[in-house]
Amino acid sequence: MPSPDHHPAPQSQGPLLIPLNRSWWQRNRRRALILAARLLVLVVFLGVWAALSGPVLDPQFFGSPQGVAAMLVQWTADGTLWRNTWITLQEVVLGFLLGAVSGAVLAYLIAAIKPLWDVLIPYMLALYSVPKVAVAPLFIIWFGIDLGMKVLLAAISVFFLVFLSTAAGVQNVDEGLKDAVRMMGGSRRDVALKVTLPGSVAGLLTGLRMSIPYALIGAVIGELVASNRGLGFLINDASAQFNTSGVFAALVVLAIIAAVLNMLVNSVDQWANRWKPIDSDRE
Repeated sequence: MPSPDHHPAPQSQGPLLIPLNRSWWQRNRRRALILAARLLVLVVFLGVWAALSGPVLDPQFFGSPQGVAAMLVQWTADGTLWRNTWITLQEVVLGFLLGAVSGAVLAYLIAAIKPLWDVLIPYMLALYSVPKVAVAPLFIIWFGIDLGMKVLLAAISVFFLVFLSTAAGVQNVDEGLKDAVRMMGGSRRDVALKVTLPGSVAGLLTGLRMSIPYALIGAVIGELVASNRGLGFLINDASAQFNTSGVFAALVVLAIIAAVLNMLVNSVDQWANRWKPIDSDRE
């Protein structure tokens, strides 16, 4: 019989949930600090460049932040920047989409069939190793100097990266999961859609991220080799006039395009990560 002084321990009512009313700064502190650090690096770089331009660096050869800003304002005012940026943006986006879709589809078709993969992979690697600038003259002969030539040049630059990265993702899918689906009566279609496709998304997204600058490179190479419009043409034209600030201005626009495309792919990556399996070590 329990003593009068004995009090039974209170029964557990489950985990105590404490509402966390964190402020915006607490929730976004790290992201805000990283953004501030990036802006600081940019400001310091531009400040040092502006300070050295003239006393140490000849603006004729190294340009200056003031000269780059002046060129961007001038090109914006007369419409030169918008016209040529729109042309390059079309080439990059169309080439990226064409190369990414064709590379991913071909990777899913070939990588899952090992004998076919073993036969074709040496040729794919050999073609991937060919410098794209060496292919540009051939593309000019075949397709002329219109928009289509730059789109195709950007597409082949993207194609091989997406193909190889996606194929690696397909081949790294856990074979045990495939066998489990087959044992439960799943068809080849079920294995492809429910195991192979989700399991290789990480490889596909890696290829997409890596290929963004290559889409820009392919399009600009086409414009540098033969074109009378586009940001590559502006670079050529400014270089012919020894206008270093104009060259830097076009490069700044190309960097902005690459940053925007990277943000879009990162958004898709975050969306796709919701379906990634949780690592057992982190559970």
